[in-house]
Amino acid sequence: MFCNFFKPFFCSKTFLSKSFLLKNNFFFRNFIVVRPPEKKIPKKKKIVFNRVLAEQHPFHLVRPSPWPIMVSMSIFCLVLSVLMYLNYYLYSEFYIFFFFCLLCFFISRWFNDIVVESTFQGFHTFKVQQGLRYGMILFIISEAMLFLSFFWAFFHCSLAPSIWIGCVWPPVGIETINPWGLPLLNTIILVSSGVAVTYSHRAIRGGDRKGVIYGLSYAVFLGVLFTFIQFYEYSIAPFNINDSIYGSLFYLMTGFHGLHVIGGTVFLLVTLIRHIKYHLLVEHHFGLEASIWYWHFVDVIWILLFALLYCWGGK
Repeated sequence: MFCNFFKPFFCSKTFLSKSFLLKNNFFFRNFIVVRPPEKKIPKKKKIVFNRVLAEQHPFHLVRPSPWPIMVSMSIFCLVLSVLMYLNYYLYSEFYIFFFFCLLCFFISRWFNDIVVESTFQGFHTFKVQQGLRYGMILFIISEAMLFLSFFWAFFHCSLAPSIWIGCVWPPVGIETINPWGLPLLNTIILVSSGVAVTYSHRAIRGGDRKGVIYGLSYAVFLGVLFTFIQFYEYSIAPFNINDSIYGSLFYLMTGFHGLHVIGGTVFLLVTLIRHIKYHLLVEHHFGLEASIWYWHFVDVIWILLFALLYCWGGK
């Protein structure tokens, strides 16, 4: 009966309300902290992280960039500086060094933007990678056409030597380099580096991170070793670039190949650094593939130079 008497009083909304408790009870007024009413947080819109779904196409619309025009202007100025050096202009060495450093800076900034677009912004979809592959193939073909012109000049002069060089090849008075010495050593080094980059490609496809690092490191070391041996061969060569058409073709062909070896070594080194920083994945490693394609192209050109310029043309 007691419970039935107090049940309506204790269960009423007025007694249990916060304002009633605070006004009529000292304990509730001094020791109970009432929470403020919670505000309703508006729901955020769903953010679309998939670039293809956001833009409704798989292509990358590149923003305007200053680097292409800067690279082309620096290359133009570098070529003019080399022409000035060949014509004995003053301070031409300083101009060559300055524009070369400027070219390296612009290229590094340009490729840095490409790495950011690919790795961090996700612009390089599978369709974009396909376009990059086509572009790399066309670039290698253009480089092959450059060396084709060099080989064309070599065969034009060697197969039908003129009377001005004694109707013989090599020209009269030219002491050629023994192909079974330093050239053979460089051939072994370059072919071994090709095997190393192929191993690194197989390693990344299999998820072997350490194998990629070891293969690329070994290839970079062999590329640097090849370059030093080539410079040493130039220092002990019994002829120079001014010794008839043979000297001009020899230094032109091997020199341009040496520049490609230096560029390929830098390419492999940058790829190695990117892999150490976890930029390359099993499904996304076109940078590694492009460097390997370029390095194999350098290998093939050197094998042709060794067989034709050193062995056949050096007799």
